[in-house]
Amino acid sequence: MHSLASRRYHRSAPLVLVLALLALITVAYAFFASAPARADEGFTDAQVAGGQKLFAANCATCHGLNAEGSSFAPSLVGVGAAAVDFQVGTGRMPMQASGPQAQAKKPQFSQAEIDQLAAFVASLGTGPSVPTAEQVDGSLGDPAAGMELFRTNCAMCHGSVGGGGALTEGKFAPSLFNTTPTHIYEAMLTGPQSMPVFNNANISPESKRDIIAYLEEQRDEPPGGLTLGSLGPVSEGLWAWIVGVGLIIGITVWVGSRSS
Repeated sequence: MHSLASRRYHRSAPLVLVLALLALITVAYAFFASAPARADEGFTDAQVAGGQKLFAANCATCHGLNAEGSSFAPSLVGVGAAAVDFQVGTGRMPMQASGPQAQAKKPQFSQAEIDQLAAFVASLGTGPSVPTAEQVDGSLGDPAAGMELFRTNCAMCHGSVGGGGALTEGKFAPSLFNTTPTHIYEAMLTGPQSMPVFNNANISPESKRDIIAYLEEQRDEPPGGLTLGSLGPVSEGLWAWIVGVGLIIGITVWVGSRSS
């Protein structure tokens, strides 16, 4: 009886079972995690083909014919449509000249051509997709919640109201005053330049929309009145200090001269 049981249950069976279970969990997670993030959904074969031609003519010199990357530029396999829409839509790509970071400028492609480039890159690998109009609609967001999120995650670089700021090694966080809601969302999703990636696990789609709602409010009516450039709502306090301290010094000097 004991010999029969030993043949049935080999001592390495638990280890094999655990390894098989871990492999099954890994495969299941990879399938379910990547399925909702398919970046090529909604693109047609014609868009992919058109994007491939545009890519070969304008981007392949640096990124490689199949977007595999080179010593000059990174691979684009798996970056998704959102990264292409942001980089090309803001004019950062194609890059005009090498430097600490790509500069925003007037886009060199129409939106239809940008969509084609995004379709081609998205077809190479799964990545973040371009957000929908509902996802970037600030009127559906909560500016108060967005303020807390922005000042916790973004204000140290972009300033308290999104006016931008300097970073190290000649880099900078750009002003967000003229950035479209779609590009703000895509920047959070893809982390361009020195910016960290805020995926949906870090900041949910609803919270991203709240941040957009907060930034849109700052454009229309900054809190505290004048913003003194990009420093935020501090100008009244600064002038109070300058004028107030100046008056105190002036009165002190006047009183001192009168008493002498």
